[in-house]
Amino acid sequence: MTRVFSGVKPTGHLTLGNYLGAMRRWAAVDQHEADALFCVVDLHALTVDHDPARVRRLSRQAATLLLASGLDPELCTLFVQSHVDEHARLSYVLECVATDGEMRRMIQYKEKAAREQRRGGSVRLSLLTYPVLMAADILAYAADEVPVGDDQVQHVELTRDLAVRFNQRYGHTFVVPRATRPGVAARVMNLQDPTSKMGKSDDVGPGIVYLLDEPDVVRKKVMRAVTDSGREVVYDREARPGLANLLEILAACSGGSPEELSGAYASYGDLKRDTAEAVVEVLRPVQERHKELCADPGHVERVLRDGAERARGMARPTVDAAYRAIGLLPAVPEAAADASRAAVLRV
Repeated sequence: MTRVFSGVKPTGHLTLGNYLGAMRRWAAVDQHEADALFCVVDLHALTVDHDPARVRRLSRQAATLLLASGLDPELCTLFVQSHVDEHARLSYVLECVATDGEMRRMIQYKEKAAREQRRGGSVRLSLLTYPVLMAADILAYAADEVPVGDDQVQHVELTRDLAVRFNQRYGHTFVVPRATRPGVAARVMNLQDPTSKMGKSDDVGPGIVYLLDEPDVVRKKVMRAVTDSGREVVYDREARPGLANLLEILAACSGGSPEELSGAYASYGDLKRDTAEAVVEVLRPVQERHKELCADPGHVERVLRDGAERARGMARPTVDAAYRAIGLLPAVPEAAADASRAAVLRV
């Protein structure tokens, strides 16, 4: 069976973009058709200045929303990255295979480093090397496929390069994964800036629909979405990005294609109203289930504990094999060490 790995970073509240671009497919398709692992990648949240309490709070919220979106711990493995030591263990080994040039060519590093500098902050080393940690996240589980948005494809390509290089130098150890991308709404854009992704880490909220936004808040944000000059409703991603974003969101929520839907509207207002209602209805069951799960926090904790135990069991053999392959001396099991000491004493 194909193994799939993907994750969410707890750097902000999860958004409609996260749900339509990834989470919904994980629940509806991946967990049923693959050996699927889904991870709250909290170590990645430490690459920039952060509030520790907020990271913990958002990590729990992300895990709860993943369950609310339909992930079933009987069908998939859901866990928190920092609960499985193998991620950090493998990351250092892969840093010994990656190059400085590869890290500095990463588009997201350039963008995030520039943003930190504009804010007057310093750029942490972990921001440069976090693509290697992402590669470790994937390779530790021998994942065949990694469902990602367009902005993460470069990181999966790096993961493939590192896996191939390691296998060639030290012997076959890793499965070489491939990126997979959903079709419509693979990249939901900001409602106020349709040339930018609807990112959960953004500072400005009016263009971002969060999964826990109240219905009236959702309606207000969608109705105030930036459109384009002209009056005709047409689907053109390059020339009419605002309209294209609304049509893609509506298509993802209600079915059909953006091209077909564009022909059904004579005005921007009607399109916005239908899109707003479609988003409200898509989010309704997620919000209801989230409320139920928040009333039983012990359930979420058990799911994460059991998921980490399963993930640890899957990752450890691969990481141990990588340690041996690259030349590290295997640790002597405690029982064997005791037996050896006892033998020496007998002599």
